[in-house]
Amino acid sequence: MKHISASDIEKMEKIFRLNLINSCTGFKSANLIATKSKSGNPNVAVFSSVTHMGSNPAMLGFVTRPLSVSRNTYKNIKETSYFTVNHIHEKMIEQAHQTAAKYDEDISEFNKTGLTEEYLGDFHAPYVKQSEIRLGCRYLNEYEIKENDTLLVVAAIEHIYFDEGIQMPDGWLRLDDAGTVSINGLDGYSLPSLLDRFHYARPNQEVKSFFTREADL
Repeated sequence: MKHISASDIEKMEKIFRLNLINSCTGFKSANLIATKSKSGNPNVAVFSSVTHMGSNPAMLGFVTRPLSVSRNTYKNIKETSYFTVNHIHEKMIEQAHQTAAKYDEDISEFNKTGLTEEYLGDFHAPYVKQSEIRLGCRYLNEYEIKENDTLLVVAAIEHIYFDEGIQMPDGWLRLDDAGTVSINGLDGYSLPSLLDRFHYARPNQEVKSFFTREADL
């Protein structure tokens, strides 16, 4: 088994190090965060750091990179408080990845990538029409991560949209049925498949699957 130490990491070429460290921590969520500025210009960008923060109240968080350069997503959220989180699905990975390009602030990534902005209800921020699972979120707070000058943004989940066919009777969403992908490193997109699902784990109790036979999968 190959071993790499902290001193080895420090000596690595920048891109090699980026690829190694971004992939060694495992698969990450693949989402598009969409916003709209106060002046009405929409923005959409790929994020792999969106994570669950709590279910009651319903919250999520994501990490934004250092603000030493302009961050349109963060700026729009701070100005308006609203944004959407849209799952990246297998049929839209090329368009989603292109949103990582550094377009000028007055240029909409929707127009440049072929993604479609969609407004639902009176929510300020656009959703991505091609996305199968969409969340409408409101900014709550942010926390500085001093070690690398990034920010953890925490938000309330105020709206959830999805095809009801992917929801199980207990509320659980089967993401593989929706075609949700994950990100491997910075630029690898993977399509996960469900292996099994287990009941709540308790001490001294046998692990029990939700599925009684392979056909249930």
